[in-house]
Amino acid sequence: MRRMIALSLVLTLAACGDDNRTAGGVTKAEAEALDKAAARLDSARPPVPTEQPAPSPAPSG
Repeated sequence: MRRMIALSLVLTLAACGDDNRTAGGVTKAEAEALDKAAARLDSARPPVPTEQPAPSPAPSG
């Protein structure tokens, strides 16, 4: 009986593995698609304007 339980446990855990998954639970193809979409969004984003500091008034004195 113990051998059957051990064997079923091993077979159940072996069936859980999925080599097509990456960290985060997405497939490799999904990760590549997300990377491409992020690159498109980054390239389409306009540059952030940098504010120039206002010139300080000349000292009077």
